[in-house]
Amino acid sequence: MAGLVKTPVVLVTGFLGSGKTTLISRLLEHPGLGETAVIVNELGEIGIDHHLLRRVDERTVLLANGCVCCVLRGDLADELRDLLDRRDAKEVPPFTRVVVETTGVADPVPIVMTLLSDPVVRNHYELESVVATVDGVHGLNGPESVKQVAVADRLVLTKADIADPGTRAELETQLARLNPAAQVRAAAFGEVAPDWLFDGAVRDPRELALRLERDDGHRAHAHDVRSYVLFLDEVDWTAFGLWLTMLLHARGQDILRVKGLLNVGGAGPVLVNCVQHAVHPPLHLDAWPDEDERSRLVFIGRGFTAQGLEASLRAFDRAARS
Repeated sequence: MAGLVKTPVVLVTGFLGSGKTTLISRLLEHPGLGETAVIVNELGEIGIDHHLLRRVDERTVLLANGCVCCVLRGDLADELRDLLDRRDAKEVPPFTRVVVETTGVADPVPIVMTLLSDPVVRNHYELESVVATVDGVHGLNGPESVKQVAVADRLVLTKADIADPGTRAELETQLARLNPAAQVRAAAFGEVAPDWLFDGAVRDPRELALRLERDDGHRAHAHDVRSYVLFLDEVDWTAFGLWLTMLLHARGQDILRVKGLLNVGGAGPVLVNCVQHAVHPPLHLDAWPDEDERSRLVFIGRGFTAQGLEASLRAFDRAARS
């Protein structure tokens, strides 16, 4: 029997005033966003009246481009399950993707945990990417915005039309050091192509390693968050799983993101992806993307070193092989 096709979920986060609502509003206007369900905080804030096709009920509207837009009433898991029921009952049109807007001060990690831990949700949905908006004028605003950037896959540098070029360049450098694995794009008035936001492609860790080597002499990142890339040969899959579990249990508040490819002796690598304690199911790929079959892991967090991580992982790997 063929496996159940899961609906991808894109999480859009960003600090208050960073342009997140403007980005959502522009996305809702885009003709390419049909067959998408968008969960927002307030319908009134995103200005969709002139795109309204019909109102399904007091909290759900259908837009002219085929997008379903609804208000989050409380628990995200309940909302996602309700969307499934309403789609099956044909109360709302079919959708093939869900976009979720968070509140400005929200920690995205618990939301990721919901997608990975709720039994019904994880069987019908899968996290495609985390998108974070960053204020191009005022930059990062405290530890919440730093964490939003650290766990993101895509970064949208907003207010590009009014940001000072020097300030913008400095901020882009800061973002590249804080989360080198994320793609960054500047935007004015929230204009970003959905294809770029929803593209789940991963940056090559070899490119990231070269950048981090060039930046190694710079001071620590905002709130001491740093990025490291590890390269290893074949690793024992069981030993790695045990090591990662113990690492996240002991240092889960400090390990903000782990992402990369592992050589576990198969024809292709295993894709590893963690957001703090939230561990995505490992994905076994059929083949390597190129001839380099080294394990490649990106770590983003605070209070650890690349040498310490590598030494402890190698110790676990040696013990498993002895």
